[in-house]
Amino acid sequence: MTERAEQRDERAALAPREVREMPYLRAIPRPTPWPIITAFGVTFMFAAIVTNIFVVVVGAAFALVGVIGWFREVFPHENVEAIPVADCETPLPPPEFAPRPEKTKRNVVPERIHPYRSGVKGAIAGAIAMAVVAAGWGLIDAGSLWLPINLLAGTVLPSIGDATEAQLKAFNATWFATSIGLHAFLSLSVGMVFVVSLPMMPRRPLLAGGLIAPVIWTGIAWATLRVVNPTLEDYISWPWFLGSQVAFGLVCGFVISRATMVPLKVGWSFERRMSVERSEGDES
Repeated sequence: MTERAEQRDERAALAPREVREMPYLRAIPRPTPWPIITAFGVTFMFAAIVTNIFVVVVGAAFALVGVIGWFREVFPHENVEAIPVADCETPLPPPEFAPRPEKTKRNVVPERIHPYRSGVKGAIAGAIAMAVVAAGWGLIDAGSLWLPINLLAGTVLPSIGDATEAQLKAFNATWFATSIGLHAFLSLSVGMVFVVSLPMMPRRPLLAGGLIAPVIWTGIAWATLRVVNPTLEDYISWPWFLGSQVAFGLVCGFVISRATMVPLKVGWSFERRMSVERSEGDES
């Protein structure tokens, strides 16, 4: 046996110890079929939605075996295999990494937000603007002020999907109360989101709140309405719907962006939150 072969055998004998000390500098994870088996089982479990309940049993069995096998590949020690290196007299030096940056005292984005009361004011103003546009569509395009109100209530009342066009264009006290409550809840929720999200886009807050966000949630509404209540989709005018969302976003974002920002109190001590001051003679 040559001297080079003896050195290669010696490195192979020391590989397990090196692997335990520096697993990803001298070795890589060993190939394993368990992730594929787990994914196969999970896929079978979801396939049972459109096939048969027994498919769940088969999928669960595969997924369980795959998860157990996968777990044993990682714990208590990860199974790895040594990275083959070219024959050389001296081993390659380990790579050098830049030191990690020091952790900041707190990593919260954003550091300052608009007051929550500005979110309430913006939500009220935006809700009024949206209602005006929606009412305009009802009167101009559909010939009824109550149609947009009843359609909004139909997102939570599936029975409205069976109503006739005449019923949708008529006043209904239950539908009206449901629509008002839902409109207020959604407006306040979006207003609170704007309070936190608009400071992340200080250069173009109205662009994000008045155009980008309305386009996104209009697309979500368009995609989900056919599942929630597909009958109502025949009555909605999507250009008017998008216009009402843009009106809400512009007005709500404008009102919130004009408010003076305040520091976010995440990470503050209880004393600092409550503005408790320590007396000069108190050292405790």
